[in-house]
Amino acid sequence: MRGCSRQRLIWQKGYCEDRLPLAQFSLTRCRGQDGGTRVECRRVVAMAERRGPCGIGGFGPAGSTGGARAGSSLATGAELEARARSFGGPANSRWLRLGAMEELDGEPTVTLIPGVNSSKKQMCFDWGPGEMLVCETSFNKKEKSETVPGCPFIYIIRKDVDVYSQILRKLFNESHGIFVGLQRIEEELTGKSRKAHHFIFCRLVRVSKNYRSVIRACMEEMHQVAIAAKDPACSCQFSSQVSILSAMELIWNLCEILFIEVAPAGPLLLHLLDWVRLHVCEVDNLLADVLGSENPRKHESFWKLVTILVLQGRLDEARQMLSKEADSSPTSAGMCRILGDLMRTMPVLSPGTTQTLTELELKWQHWHEECERHLQDGTFASSPHLESLCKIMLGDEAALLEQKELLNNWYHFLVTRLLYSHPTVKPIDLHFYAQSSLDLFLGGESSPEPLDNILMAAFEFDIHQVIKECSIALSNWWFVAHLTDLLDHCKLLQSHNLYFGSNMREFLLLEYASGLFAHHSLWQLGVDYFDYCPELGRVSLELHIERIPLSTEQKALKVLRICEQRQMTEQVRSICKILAMKAVRNNRLGSALSWSIRAKDAAFATLVSDRFLRDYCERGCFSDLDLIDNLGPAMMLSDRLTFLGKYREFHRLYGEKRFVDAASLLLSLMTSQIAPRSFWMTLLTDALPLLEQKQVIFSAEQTYELMRCLEDLTSGRPVHGEPDAQRLQDDDIETTKVEMLRLALARNLARAIIKEGSLEGS
Repeated sequence: MRGCSRQRLIWQKGYCEDRLPLAQFSLTRCRGQDGGTRVECRRVVAMAERRGPCGIGGFGPAGSTGGARAGSSLATGAELEARARSFGGPANSRWLRLGAMEELDGEPTVTLIPGVNSSKKQMCFDWGPGEMLVCETSFNKKEKSETVPGCPFIYIIRKDVDVYSQILRKLFNESHGIFVGLQRIEEELTGKSRKAHHFIFCRLVRVSKNYRSVIRACMEEMHQVAIAAKDPACSCQFSSQVSILSAMELIWNLCEILFIEVAPAGPLLLHLLDWVRLHVCEVDNLLADVLGSENPRKHESFWKLVTILVLQGRLDEARQMLSKEADSSPTSAGMCRILGDLMRTMPVLSPGTTQTLTELELKWQHWHEECERHLQDGTFASSPHLESLCKIMLGDEAALLEQKELLNNWYHFLVTRLLYSHPTVKPIDLHFYAQSSLDLFLGGESSPEPLDNILMAAFEFDIHQVIKECSIALSNWWFVAHLTDLLDHCKLLQSHNLYFGSNMREFLLLEYASGLFAHHSLWQLGVDYFDYCPELGRVSLELHIERIPLSTEQKALKVLRICEQRQMTEQVRSICKILAMKAVRNNRLGSALSWSIRAKDAAFATLVSDRFLRDYCERGCFSDLDLIDNLGPAMMLSDRLTFLGKYREFHRLYGEKRFVDAASLLLSLMTSQIAPRSFWMTLLTDALPLLEQKQVIFSAEQTYELMRCLEDLTSGRPVHGEPDAQRLQDDDIETTKVEMLRLALARNLARAIIKEGSLEGS
């Protein structure tokens, strides 16, 4: 409960100081019963809403959208609602308050747990880093005195289940290195002149491509696993994940073109063509199939291949295929040559050229008129395939829509339409063409899917909407966290600060890192993400790291090293105490003492020291001598630990036959009151061999001190009120020890007086 109390303390402090971000953050991680946390959280939310005109938007639960088309790679409709009803992803996370939004996306969806009746019984729940335990209590909601039997089940509600995928873990590991490298680039260039701007731009583009390469590698591996899977259900699951990864790369690539590279008119279309070609790659397999046949011209997919090549702007390859048609069909050779010449002469802005957009537009207009003239003259009238290709090159919308099956999707239709109708399109006009292309392609037959909405938001240059839609549609925080971080380094999110204290980048990184902490090994990656969240990262790390199960000492040492590197003193103490307690339970006193010293816990060090002394009394020897012999300054942590170290030193001196030094140390332990009273009889018993030595070890004064200590122990005047005297008087064995000690002390006193008297007389 200590972690819960700490979190509630943070909440109370933040609430009283009007620091609502900290209050709400800590409150969502508190333990509670029957939705108590939800009630308090809503109070904070309501208070935040009353403070200003900004509403709530962003990452609330996913709502129902229109029907999904076949082959959808992202969740829609009922699937999104199902995700929202579970804790299975970002769809049901804390609300994101954005100044740009003015209305609430929707109320948090209630999670229904089968077999649990929350309307009659109080619920008990316990938050974990990536999951929540829920169970019924034995108390009903009316708070009557009688109790009713509770549900015998404990439910585990888990989110961020993707961290448990072996293949996706590779994605998380690889991207972690890219993320850390990006943060270090920023640190290295802080304070440098703006001459480094071009260098920064190149590095950011490279980082973006690295992220995409990691996604693609993961997608390809997932695809191979899906093919090799023998279980149809597993194969379907892997294939679905491949589709999601493909959609992630598609979105990231478009954001890279529009937001990071910021391609201007002209080069913009070239980038979009590469984007479509990369993500609509079925044509490559078809091309290999056709060319690998005995007679490509007679292949059933010959004209389909040529049409797809033209739709993708791969005109050189289309010309090569037309040349095969011309060679095998003399009647169409002339038409193929004319269409091939039109393809060859089509004006295209090549990278690195000095040609201006005006010159390109003039050349393209002349070329377009020539294509139109051939079409009107009926040059290709005798060949429907060639005539259709000419219409496509003219950008005829009807001709393009006839090839809807080959285009596959509306954004392919958009890029083809721009290529043959508006090759110098400006970024500012993209959203207009994108919206009209979407409307034309769907034709009112179906509603846009989540992927469509995301791409449309990107074409509208609405970064915030892109991130929001991705957070709702995708099953984990990896994508939005890393994309937002990259865009933030591009200085594109300065206007998207959250209303409750943090910025969008930090919010998403916190959510992603929290999910990583649910995994037994990926939590180590989450530490670095928390480190680069300047506002709430440290307090988040403190709250999460306390909940890591310290299953092995090796893992505990890793956690401890992380805490020590970040001067997290309280967490270091907590971890050391936990390990010390485990060691005590396993009777590993040396390890327990070492951890208590490291925790600087005087009370626990005293407890362990007492266990050492008790074991010594029972066994007659010390365990873990190396540790006790090398306590050094650490023995000053507590009086009992000091006594343990000094008592061990007494035994060492005695073993080295340094009797005088040993006697002096033994006496000082008793007279300084550092020795526990329960151990006095043991110390006096240890003095017996010294008292019986032929040589007088204890002086008369020292003997008097020992006698006083013995009488204090047996006279019924216990020091510090410890009731040891009565126990000793009733114990025959102890009585015998006392008689032996008194006799030895009396003899030693007589010998010491004689010795000291003779020395004075001489």
